[in-house]
Amino acid sequence: MAREAIVERLLRLDTCAVSDGLDRLGLKGATFGVRPMWSCPKIVGRAVTMKIKPAGLEKPKQHLGTAAIVAADPGDIIVIDNGGRPDNSCWGGLLSLAAKTKGISGVVVDGACRDIDESRDVGFPVYARAAVPMTARGRVMQASYNQEIEFAGVQVYPGDLVIADGSGVVIIPRSKEEEVVREAEAVAATEARMAEGIRQGMSVVEVLEKLGYEQMLDKNKEK
Repeated sequence: MAREAIVERLLRLDTCAVSDGLDRLGLKGATFGVRPMWSCPKIVGRAVTMKIKPAGLEKPKQHLGTAAIVAADPGDIIVIDNGGRPDNSCWGGLLSLAAKTKGISGVVVDGACRDIDESRDVGFPVYARAAVPMTARGRVMQASYNQEIEFAGVQVYPGDLVIADGSGVVIIPRSKEEEVVREAEAVAATEARMAEGIRQGMSVVEVLEKLGYEQMLDKNKEK
């Protein structure tokens, strides 16, 4: 299945350039605290969302995560709102195996997950705040999927673009994705020129001042 052109372009960028692109447009989308749980590759895809809530008297009708996996298309990314909790897992090895088998690109969790070794062994990228051994059973349950959620302080809708790499996770609103990617590409191009100047022996002071590092977030001052 061919990737969307916008996804191909985003794969050539990193989260830092995308964060700068969002800043140039005055948009929110960069998050902090969610990191790769193993040496995961960069992932890019559209969001399939899931919200977690504490378990109580109500019993879950299905295992959390399964509906999101069924709803996802190959290349999508599962985005989980677990309220940032580091103590309760909401994703594990069997879910990673099922998602990998379906061709899902990865999962990003605002909270904890478990079975990291299993996820690594099957090659499924997992980004989260923490890893814990405790099960979700009896502790948390799925509240909803493919609805609006909050992920690490950022509003996320199904279909928004997600990019995650070693620096973290960034969400791009679907309605602004073309503008954001265009601005991120401009940032990346400027930084590439700066890097080339350093490789050619220019002073880092000269490079950053001459090529306008401090002005990079002003999209009206292209160098």
